[in-house]
Amino acid sequence: MRSIWNGAISFGLVSIPIKLVNATENHSVSFRQIHLADGGRIRYRKVCEIDEQEVTVADIGKAYEDADGSMIPITDEDLGSLPLPTAKTIEIVAFVPAASIDPLQMDAAYYLSANGVPAAKPYVLLREALKRSQKVAVAKYALRGRERLGMLRVVDDVIAMHGLLWPDEIRSPEGVAPETEVTVRDAELDLADALMATLGEVDMDSLHDDYRQAVEELIAAKADGRTLEPAQADASGAGKVIDLIAALENSVRAAKAARGEEPEAAGESADAPVAKVTSLTGRKKSGGTGAKKKAAASTKKTAAKKPTPSRAPAKKTAARSTAKSSAETTAKKTTAKSDAKPTKKAASRKRASA
Repeated sequence: MRSIWNGAISFGLVSIPIKLVNATENHSVSFRQIHLADGGRIRYRKVCEIDEQEVTVADIGKAYEDADGSMIPITDEDLGSLPLPTAKTIEIVAFVPAASIDPLQMDAAYYLSANGVPAAKPYVLLREALKRSQKVAVAKYALRGRERLGMLRVVDDVIAMHGLLWPDEIRSPEGVAPETEVTVRDAELDLADALMATLGEVDMDSLHDDYRQAVEELIAAKADGRTLEPAQADASGAGKVIDLIAALENSVRAAKAARGEEPEAAGESADAPVAKVTSLTGRKKSGGTGAKKKAAASTKKTAAKKPTPSRAPAKKTAARSTAKSSAETTAKKTTAKSDAKPTKKAASRKRASA
């Protein structure tokens, strides 16, 4: 690996020649700006604001912009005259417990490599001292024209250094925490602890950047002239109020299922309550349903208030139907008698002729 800085670690009166090597690398996919009309790459030229002429790197210096907008030129000679004892030295100032370093201060990470055979002995001495003390070293060093703060610790058999932000560069979290008072019940904490225990640990080497992989697949498809199916965004949890207890229980159950554990085997009931999810938009709709129910109830009440018809009309109707049936019976008897009279006269005529 290529070193980016050469110097020495100052450990009391002990000096350890080292080389500084980047411990991390960026795998993010980078893009270029292009002209949409013809695909030509867009480049930036450095132009002077006064004469609007393009300038070369050799003609560019540095300056500090004052509050009124005026420029104060600063040369490399000006900066070189300033006292910077850590320009070529990583100066250890203290050894402290690792827990005393706030992770918010962590910045870039580097490996420190022993520079030459004579540096091997003091390098290993510092490494083993850090191991046995279970502490980290706080140091000052200069890189890219400014003094910085660093933390030295042991990674495997190598001394690593983390760049640290200065304490006054850490912003206060004032106004970030929830302003409303929230009470967390013991049952909720117990379920959260159970979920944490179920999720357990993870092999950090198994984690990868899914989005970067998707971008690489997209680029490969574009290069081959293929079209990928667009991914569907998961908005299932948007705008919903979730029962926290039930959600935690479901999370524990899902985590155990992912690990191949059965809920019964883990001492849980398979009939554990399911999280009640209520859509915020659904509440507005439910208002209409309630209005319909109220309208139906009022209709029933109105129907109940109508007077019950009296039995008198029913009796009149029955009397009318009885009279009608009597008239029909009388008519039938009269028709039968009229039909019988011609028959008797015909019979008497037959007897007279005989």
